[in-house]
This record gives sequence, structure tokens and C-alpha cells, in this order.
Amino acid sequence: MKVILVSRKHGSSRSIELSRWSRALLSLCCLGLPLGLIASGYYLGQESGPQAVRGEALDALQDEFSRQSLVGADLAALTERQMQAMTINLAELEARMTRLDALGQHLTAIADMEDGEFDFSQPPALGGPLVQGPKIPLNPDDINAELGLFEAHVEDREQQLDILESLLTNRKLGEERALSGWPVKKGYLSSSYGWRADPVNGKRAMHNGLDFAGKAGSAVVAVASGVVTWTGRESGYGNMVEVSHGDDYVTRYAHNKQNLVAPGDIVRKGETIALMGSSGRATGSHVHYEVYKNGRSVDPSSYVARTQP
Repeated sequence: MKVILVSRKHGSSRSIELSRWSRALLSLCCLGLPLGLIASGYYLGQESGPQAVRGEALDALQDEFSRQSLVGADLAALTERQMQAMTINLAELEARMTRLDALGQHLTAIADMEDGEFDFSQPPALGGPLVQGPKIPLNPDDINAELGLFEAHVEDREQQLDILESLLTNRKLGEERALSGWPVKKGYLSSSYGWRADPVNGKRAMHNGLDFAGKAGSAVVAVASGVVTWTGRESGYGNMVEVSHGDDYVTRYAHNKQNLVAPGDIVRKGETIALMGSSGRATGSHVHYEVYKNGRSVDPSSYVARTQP
């Protein structure tokens, strides 16, 4: 094969004789270059596909990891809020238990129970055999269930204590309404109930009460709780206070130097209601004490004897 080369500058030509091997090499170069480019493009195309797929997969994993991280953060925040709520519930229950302990001590004092029978300052006595079991960690649902059970027990205890307090209070009120004791804090019994010689005219007369003599101005007290139904000056009685105690019981306190209560006042057992004097038909400082049952005068001696002054 002969190749002719022509020079543009000089216009001359030159021929080159190619051997068989030279022609083969030239053909290989002319054909191999395009084929190589095509093969390289195909190879690069084959490689870029998996790389793109791997990149997309990595991006998806990263997104999932980020999402899981956010979910974990939300769960942690939710758990923290639940624990805070449980802590508040426990604090409220502890406050209620403190109130129950105080109420229990109050009821113990009212009922005058024996020492040590009820001691609300100590935790309740508990016990039982030790039973081994699998260790299972508590979760928030378990804690909520325990709190609910504990709260139910507290409410039940509160209800029972409230009922007990009501019963004891009613008993206490009944005791305070019961007539007993002397109508004076200081003094002595100077005249009994029944027939006697009148201290003013000496004639035989019925004495419908008890006389307790003492120092002028000393305290006259209610023998039971009740409501003041009348105060004022009454013929023969002088300054007088009348108290109703329920169950058709009425007491009267006469010859007072001064009345200290008014109609409608609620008085407690042992409360001072007047000052001792000698107003009305009297020979000296004393209180004339009467008891009426169902509108009839009765001997106060049995009620006075219920307790010592």
C-alpha cells in the first residue's frame, strides 16, 4: 500500500510505501478508537447506575435515621412529662395522707382512745412472708395503675374517717347537750330543791331550784350547750338567763348581777353566761338554778351529781 503526502507550502509530493503490518496497525487504530470510546461510555454508564442507586439508598437511610431520632426525642419528652405528672400526683397524695394523719390524730383525741391504740404519726404496720419472683421492670402504665389503686385507697380512707368524725362529733355534741355539773365555777350549795322556809318571810314555800352562793361578780356558766331563748328581768328572779338544750330541756339562771348573753346566742358547755349577784328577791349573792323537762320543773340535783364541780 502506497501513501502520498502533498506539501501545501512547496507543492511537492512524497510517497510512502506501507508494509502489511503497518496497514494492519493503521486499520486497528482507525477502528479501535471508536470502539474503545463506545466501550468506555458503556462501562461508565454501567458504573454510574449502581452508584446512583447506592446514593439514593444512603439518602433514604439517613432520612429514616433522622426520623427515628426525632421519634426518640419525642418519646423521651413524653416520658419526661409523664414522670413530672406522676411526681405531682404523688405530692398531692402525700399531702392528702398528711391531712388524713392529722384527722386521725384529731379523732383519736376526741374519742379519748387508749395510748398506742391508734398512732397516726407512724406508718401503718405491714408484713408477710418474702416471696421471690421474676424481676420485671415497671413501665409508666404500671406506675399509673399503682397510683390509681393508691388514690382509690386514700379516697376510701378519707370517706371512712369523715364518717367516723361525723359520728364522734355528734357524740361530742350529745355529751355537751347533756345537763351535768354545777352552774358556777366557784361557790357552794346553799339551798336544795323542794319545800323549805322562805328566806324572806319565813313561810313554808316550794323552792323549784338549787341555790349556789358565791362571791358577787363571779362566773355563772351554762351546764350544757344550747341556745339562749330569753334574757331580762323577771319578777322575783331579778336578772335571769334561760337556755334551751333540745330534747325539751330548759335551764334558768336567776338573781344575776349582769347577763352576758342575748336571745339567739349559741352557748357551749361551761361558757360564762352571767355574773353572780343578788338581783330580785334574794338575801345575798347567789345563783338560783332551775331545770325544766317537758315544761315541768324537776329537781336539778340528779344532773348536778353527774359530774363533780
